[in-house]
Amino acid sequence: MKKVLTIAGSDSSGGAGIQADLKTFSAHGVFGMSVITAVTAQNTRNIIAVQEISPDMIGKQIDAILEDIEVDAVKIGMVSQIDSVRIIAEKLRKYKARNIVLDSVMISKSGYLLLKPEAMGALIKELLPLATVITPNIPEAEKIANMKIDTLNDMEKAAKAIYMMGPENVLVKGGHLLGDSTDILFDGKVATCLKAERIETKNTHGTGCTLSSAIASNLALGLNVKEAVENAKKYIAMAIKYSLAIGKGSGPTNHFYELYRKTGIPTE
Repeated sequence: MKKVLTIAGSDSSGGAGIQADLKTFSAHGVFGMSVITAVTAQNTRNIIAVQEISPDMIGKQIDAILEDIEVDAVKIGMVSQIDSVRIIAEKLRKYKARNIVLDSVMISKSGYLLLKPEAMGALIKELLPLATVITPNIPEAEKIANMKIDTLNDMEKAAKAIYMMGPENVLVKGGHLLGDSTDILFDGKVATCLKAERIETKNTHGTGCTLSSAIASNLALGLNVKEAVENAKKYIAMAIKYSLAIGKGSGPTNHFYELYRKTGIPTE
């Protein structure tokens, strides 16, 4: 069985972060493991509080896994502090981790600042060059590339600018633009438009976490980057289409819809 590690924050409501990652891994038939970078008190409406895990403990969690278990892919999500970014990069280099998917989590849907401004430079310097794929949404890509994005052409320019910072591939997600949900994947040579129908629902909690974890799962299963991204987009579209109206705010996606459908378990 292929094995995938997520390095991210915990979401107490279960829709995003570590919880979404592990559900996504299971839905793809890979074995999931976790390194927790922060514990959040959050629900479908907002993040109430965040308690950071110490960089030393983050490093020890990574050691515990990678010195014992061969990992086929790594997904990196919420990392807030400079020292946490540095220890993650140090450990991933030490163990020669491969198939690294960086979900550059900066701000929650409710507006909570998840990446401290002073840590942005460390993330760009330390983690971008290690990434097989980085998956910023438009607000994140604007901050990393230091430019405004209003069109698909702007998305392509941002992807190329971010590529120059070191990642092997850049996926700029276009969900914040109007119209169809079109992403731009740039591999250093070719920019590919990946279109998907926009699904009208408020229940999109954890979509970024889920997409990046699906990409990591597919890379672990042996797909190339373009195939992994295309399959992940199909998976997240299904999860959003059959999302769950749980809570009073933005509900979670339905990670196990296909499994539930096949087994006859209620899917709503």
